[in-house]
Amino acid sequence: MELEVVKVNGNKASKIKVDASVFSVKPNKDAVYRAVLSEMANSRQGTHGSKSRGMVRGGGKKPWRQKGRGVARAGTIRSPLWRGGGTVFGPQPHQYEYKLPKKIKRLARRSILSEKLQNEQIIVLNEFGIDEPKTKKIKELLVNLDIQENKILILTGDLTDDLILSMRNIPNIALLDAMTASTYDLLDSDVILFDQKGLKMLNDGLADK
Repeated sequence: MELEVVKVNGNKASKIKVDASVFSVKPNKDAVYRAVLSEMANSRQGTHGSKSRGMVRGGGKKPWRQKGRGVARAGTIRSPLWRGGGTVFGPQPHQYEYKLPKKIKRLARRSILSEKLQNEQIIVLNEFGIDEPKTKKIKELLVNLDIQENKILILTGDLTDDLILSMRNIPNIALLDAMTASTYDLLDSDVILFDQKGLKMLNDGLADK
């Protein structure tokens, strides 16, 4: 199958071939859900923790004798009932990471790309033409493509410093190397803007071998 390629002024430039197994599959919501859940879980540090009564410093001595004082018995000042005591069933450091089969990850990305293409949310640019940091050029590009009000994910195959500096002050834009985009990155955007090199890289990476 072929996708249209546009110039920076919004006019049509040419067409580029892509694999139907990447951009024309039946979207699988379950695969997308599992992939995003896995990515979110894997990003968690899992370093949360609280001290139980055995971990809190002090409290080794019985605060008063068992009987004869007319108050409740107590064995330690670090009881969870006391201020400064330990926590009962509090959070402990935990590893949330779990692995997902590669086929599920690939299917999730294919599903999102196919659905966005079907909804006309994918644009392919012949080139950005940025040889020096120019935010004005990028803003003009977004206006020419009529996507300036959208949340945009830009995937390129040539992530240069000039491109990064040109886009970093523009809100609602995420600029990534095409091969590093996660399932969540693809999903969390209104429009995906590729350059030809970035599209080819992602297409080759997700296509059936």
